Amino acid sequence: MASYYIPIGLFLVIALLIVPCTMLIGKLFRPKRYDSAKLRPYECGLDIYEAPRGKVSVHFYVVAVVFLVFDVETVFLLPWAVTFDKLGLFGFIEVIVFLVLLVAAYAWVWAKGALRWEE
Repeated sequence: MASYYIPIGLFLVIALLIVPCTMLIGKLFRPKRYDSAKLRPYECGLDIYEAPRGKVSVHFYVVAVVFLVFDVETVFLLPWAVTFDKLGLFGFIEVIVFLVLLVAAYAWVWAKGALRWEE
């Protein structure tokens, strides 16, 4: 029975050693001193001569996060659709509860104004 856990333990040890080992290798081989050209900010390989034009609205990020949340939640419908015939009535009721909660959350976000573009 213990032989089943050996691959899991080996995988855990390897996973815990990869990060410190790669950081140590990077510290050994990276340059120790940087010149001023390497420390200057740049964008797309070009030097920056002026300040940015303006602020980016945080609303863009709110819409992106809301999209990701609902997109990830709808991905949970795929396993349900694959095993729909095996789940029976219980599975159907569970997905109806899930969809009701999803639609309620979407309505709440809409009511809060997170999906409006005008400011």
